[in-house]
Amino acid sequence: MADRLFETNHIVGFIVRQALQQSQQSLQGLYDGNPKRKSDRPSAEQLLRAFCHITLYFIPDSTIFITPLNQLQKQILSAMKMPLSLYLLEPLLCKT
Repeated sequence: MADRLFETNHIVGFIVRQALQQSQQSLQGLYDGNPKRKSDRPSAEQLLRAFCHITLYFIPDSTIFITPLNQLQKQILSAMKMPLSLYLLEPLLCKT
């Protein structure tokens, strides 16, 4: 199990680094102590850590809310060729 997680991390990092290289772009905001520092070779750990502050809320009145994606998260998803709609709530999901 741990080996698969390790392999997945490497794949995520590889895909993003390849996309950044092809587009000649870099990501800003991956370094806690230096948010303006850019990287065109982010580690998988940095990429995954960028998503750690997303929260899904279930309100007692049946409302469901997810924190909006920031620009860095949108850039990472775009580099991975993943749609932003992965983090949008579908209207059918909101009904209980």
